[in-house]
Amino acid sequence: MDKYRDLLVVDDDLSPDVAGNPSLISDRDVIAQDLVHMIRENGFLPPLVGNRNRDLVERTKVSITLAVDNDPRIVPGSALIEEPEQGRFYLTADTMDFDSIGFFLEV
Repeated sequence: MDKYRDLLVVDDDLSPDVAGNPSLISDRDVIAQDLVHMIRENGFLPPLVGNRNRDLVERTKVSITLAVDNDPRIVPGSALIEEPEQGRFYLTADTMDFDSIGFFLEV
C-alpha cells in the first residue's frame, strides 16, 4: 500500500498514460515532485541560472537545502546540492521512509 499518491506532472501539465488517463505516482516520486514544485514556487532557481556571482549561487544552494531539509518527509541534514558541471545542479536527499531521492534542478 502506498503512503503517498499524486498525479504525475511533466512540463507543467498532467502526464497521461497510454489510455489517456492521468498517470499516478507514489511515495518517493511524490516527494521528489513536491520538492521540485516547492523549489520552483519559492523562486530559488532564477539566481542559479547563468549567474557568475558564486557567493549568490552558494547562498541560494544553502537556502534550497534548508528548505528541503525542512520537509517532514526528509531526513534533516541529508539534502545536498552538487554541481557536476557549470550551471547544472543535482539535489539528493534521504527520505524518512523510502530511501534516497535525486533530481536535477532545471528552470
